[in-house]
Amino acid sequence: MGKHAKPVEKRGKAAPGSAVRARPVRTRPLPIKSTVRLRRPVDIWHKPALSAVAALAIPDLTLFALGRLDLILYTSAGAMCALYAHGLPYAARARTLPWVVLGMVASLGIALTAASLTTSTALLVVLASLIAAVHKMLCDATRIGPPGNLILTFITASAFFVPQRLGEVPQHVALALGTGVLAWLVCMAPSLVRPQGPERIATARALEAAAGLLRTESGAGGVESTGVAHARHATAAAVNAAWHTLFLVPARTPAKATARARLERLLIRAESALGSGGNGESTGLHGNQATADGYDDRYGRSSANANAIAIATAIATATATATAYANPTPTATPTATATATTTTEAARLAAWARDVRSGRPLPEAGLSAAQAEELLGIEATEVLGIGADERVGVDAEAPGLRRPAPGRPHGIRAVLARLAPGSALLPIGARVAVGCLLAGWASMAVGVGHPYWAVVTAASIYQANTTLSWQRALQRTIGNLLGLLLFTALLPLIHTGQLAMIALTLAFQLGAEACITRNYWLGSVWVTPMALLLTEFGGHRPAETLIADRWIDTVVGATVGLACCVLVTNRRATGRIETALARVAEAEATALRLLAAQPVPGADDALETGWARDRLAGSLIELREAVEVAAGEWWQRALPEERIARAEQQGHRALAGLVRRLSAPALAA
Repeated sequence: MGKHAKPVEKRGKAAPGSAVRARPVRTRPLPIKSTVRLRRPVDIWHKPALSAVAALAIPDLTLFALGRLDLILYTSAGAMCALYAHGLPYAARARTLPWVVLGMVASLGIALTAASLTTSTALLVVLASLIAAVHKMLCDATRIGPPGNLILTFITASAFFVPQRLGEVPQHVALALGTGVLAWLVCMAPSLVRPQGPERIATARALEAAAGLLRTESGAGGVESTGVAHARHATAAAVNAAWHTLFLVPARTPAKATARARLERLLIRAESALGSGGNGESTGLHGNQATADGYDDRYGRSSANANAIAIATAIATATATATAYANPTPTATPTATATATTTTEAARLAAWARDVRSGRPLPEAGLSAAQAEELLGIEATEVLGIGADERVGVDAEAPGLRRPAPGRPHGIRAVLARLAPGSALLPIGARVAVGCLLAGWASMAVGVGHPYWAVVTAASIYQANTTLSWQRALQRTIGNLLGLLLFTALLPLIHTGQLAMIALTLAFQLGAEACITRNYWLGSVWVTPMALLLTEFGGHRPAETLIADRWIDTVVGATVGLACCVLVTNRRATGRIETALARVAEAEATALRLLAAQPVPGADDALETGWARDRLAGSLIELREAVEVAAGEWWQRALPEERIARAEQQGHRALAGLVRRLSAPALAA
């Protein structure tokens, strides 16, 4: 269940394996305290912040020198593309950012053309609402990441209400395209200094999550508590995200292949933490910490003390049956040795994470025989992208690089599949279109001449479900109110001149990125005055009118948008759970079949086990995401909670078994 959704009543018990009899749920509690609570900032917040400041500063100062600050909206359109794709490796970022720039430029071109052809505010609101819906659906389907559709919609909605002549449109679009190219250069510049930065950060996050899981399990005393379950899911998600990041890293040269192989070894070590529990037994240090003849890691800590535990785990895993996983034995209290070795492994993973983040040489992590065989199997079945003569210089301990498990769509096919008829994104797109349309018209009805802020506010609050949308609406309202107060307080400084306005705009951009990951309302405190300043460059308006219009637009947009979110429910959310449950069941069945059989030495068995592990981990993550989305819908059928809990519990046990099967040392040696 979602953390804000309370369990709902059921009319009697459901038979095992059957769906819980669902009945309509009238209301679900909407959270207040958690909505405004501050979180720790994201570890890379400074990267998009500094990139955006650099990409904005260069054209802003150039326009200032030329005396053409009235063009700053168009240059900002391309420059703000520098906020995107900072979680991607540089090769993937180089391919992704041009699409973001083209999307921004195309949207701007449509908005400016419409503004030059019609003066009907009502019609412009309709067009802005449709474009906002397209932005939302495409950003969610491509999973572009922060800041998502917000920046695209803000710039485009603003442009719909900027007075425009048709002959000026090509020039203004060209300015956006030029600064988009500048944004690409700014975002790619760090690759010259730290070319492995994004994949190192993703790997470090996985190592930190794995260390946290081991510490949580050690502190729980072997009990499968809620905290352990959350830590296991967080680790699985972090490991899965890190693998998808590494899959985007090319290995066209021996040096790149070796660097990626070392990151993969660390990630395999983090992944092995998922095998520390899940079947009711705490295994302490896992088998992948010792090869057939044992090893010492680069910190000089030997894993010999845990050999007995690792071997016992390998034997238990190799002889486990499907029945044993479907009917687990009660959790046993871990031995002092197992607890100590688990604590040691957690400290080691945390130390490795610090090394990986700091840019120091990558730690050396040993692999078990089965894990090495898996990579050998991958090398035999996948093309690495480098010739055999180029592989001579590759590290001998990097036999192959893992690839995504076959059978699932990737790239453009995955995007199209998420937008296909019946997709869960379609109701969200309908919410955005209807909500933005009604918010814009309502803003017009109360006398706001350029209701783009109401459209942007409505578009910004739509999240995956009603609960999250409620949180975003409240956060947006609080942040905008405080932002308007900040803008009012700074009016004397703003009126000192255009150079001060530029400096404040850049400072607000930096503050927004620094604060928005802590909580959206805190980021909105800085976004609001920055948006007001951008409109001031194009033409001065009385401060009282500007502030009053923004406050009216905020309240109207948030209220109407949230009302549409409640009324236009996502009834497909529960159906998505059923699909996810079916995928988990299929992946679990494959896993149990492998676990019921004796391990077969060789690359083929290890490769099949690795693919089964990847499919099951991905299915479990999709199931948890589907549950969180459905649990946050205000009007929704009761969730099949018992089936979900049983599927997640059994799925994580089977996943732990697959991980241990690959982590165990070669017993024959």
